[in-house]
Amino acid sequence: MRALRRWCVATSFSAESAERIIVALDGMAPDQALAFSAQVEGLRWVKVGLELFVQAGPDVVAQLREQGLRVFLDLKFHDIPATMAGACRRAAALGAELITVHACAGSEALQAAQTAAVEGAQSTGQRVPTLLAVTVLTSWEEQRLQRELAISQGIAERVPGLAQLSASAGIGGCVCSPLEVTALRAQHPEPFALVTPGIRPKGAAVGDQARVMGPAEAMAAGASKLVIGRPITQAENSSGAFATCCAALMV
Repeated sequence: MRALRRWCVATSFSAESAERIIVALDGMAPDQALAFSAQVEGLRWVKVGLELFVQAGPDVVAQLREQGLRVFLDLKFHDIPATMAGACRRAAALGAELITVHACAGSEALQAAQTAAVEGAQSTGQRVPTLLAVTVLTSWEEQRLQRELAISQGIAERVPGLAQLSASAGIGGCVCSPLEVTALRAQHPEPFALVTPGIRPKGAAVGDQARVMGPAEAMAAGASKLVIGRPITQAENSSGAFATCCAALMV
């Protein structure tokens, strides 16, 4: 951390802003992910999603942590209570510090997952992770949500409802689009975490995200951490792109 602080002082962003950005290692093979994370200067957090985890297995979490990185394990657990509890227990034992579960699994499953995550971390001497409940994926648009899933609630109603269900079950935060952050932050003050994908710096392609916002705007709205992938991972100069995103949080 001391080396990180020295490096950040020499650049245009702070260690605090680096802690706010989680870089998604989506679309990378294991060797690519490890090489990338090792070469981005000032990087603190990485996201391991389903594709990378299925290919690399649990070892990738340990390897990233050996690089001094903090890991957001984004596997979006959604199952019966006992299965969700077992998965969260093992994920916490790996040292993942943020772990996603689906809010629509229901209160019993969420409570079981939270209890098991604490047990898993304590059994291996890890930090107790924060579970993040997924409300509505940022790829969903309201009309398609209603048409394909027959959900009559609009996104503006469904997201806060699922967030409240999660908070009542003891979950420490939510994943939501940046467009829902302001309303959720008014409903759930810190330390309830709001982690937002769908972040696109000015000029970056939107890709498959339907509800997006810039880094500075999302933080001003009340986000705790931002998940940014392709604008950094596919940049010609990934360290420069990461530094630009971090610097934007200081404006």
